[in-house]
Amino acid sequence: MLLNPSPHRLGHNLRALIEPLQRFTAERVHLEFQSAGRFIDVTGQHEIHRVVIKGAYAGHDAIRLGIFGGLHGDEPAGCTALGELALKLTEYPAAAAGYELYLYPVVNPVGYQRGTRTNHSGKDLNREFWRCSREPELVIMEQELRTRQFHGIITLHSDDTCEGVYGYAHGRTLNEALLKPALVAAERWLPLDRRAVIDGFEANASLICQCHQGVLSAPPDQSPRPFDLIFETPANAPFDLQVGATVAALESIISAYPAFIAYAQDL
Repeated sequence: MLLNPSPHRLGHNLRALIEPLQRFTAERVHLEFQSAGRFIDVTGQHEIHRVVIKGAYAGHDAIRLGIFGGLHGDEPAGCTALGELALKLTEYPAAAAGYELYLYPVVNPVGYQRGTRTNHSGKDLNREFWRCSREPELVIMEQELRTRQFHGIITLHSDDTCEGVYGYAHGRTLNEALLKPALVAAERWLPLDRRAVIDGFEANASLICQCHQGVLSAPPDQSPRPFDLIFETPANAPFDLQVGATVAALESIISAYPAFIAYAQDL
């Protein structure tokens, strides 16, 4: 079920995305719909929502993952994909066992409603993290990142210059080990971007090790560092295929990560 299947380039209906989430979360006790924070600009009051899914106990402390969509308001596929993921996990709760998942469908609500990359003040939020920005969305999200101390962070984007699916692994072995099978899962929906240079960075097998400065990430002083992935779909591909590829990638990561923890404990 696509929660917001027909976005248009002039803007997106935030209520159409959020209200179905509110309805089905109210019916499932292991899933909560919450407010991460509110802010006011010249257009009125806005809210950043979080959906929290708490899986069954799996023999270890809960793994906290933060998954973020809609930093750029003109990239709605990740927003819808998080709603789809939440719905699937309520239908198949065993997939969330051992996890606390924090889903942030729309980090940039004003940009989402306007269909713009930037926020209400014209800032690219994904270049502002941990740079003493006073943009209200950044204040809210940096507080979330500090408070939650996530074990893993996944950020969802769409790229209108790419030829297929790809991801940023930041040059870390664990990130690459998680991202590679996620890309394979996504390839069932969309082709991979296999170019040697993607988004201005050198790429190898659809993986990029470098990244832009100021992107959403864990607090600089957080230790140990969480795994940190960025997943990108081609923005010009059919919307439903972008959503399907994103959900498949997320399911792959959620399924694979506990095995990496177990392996590390045995070393």
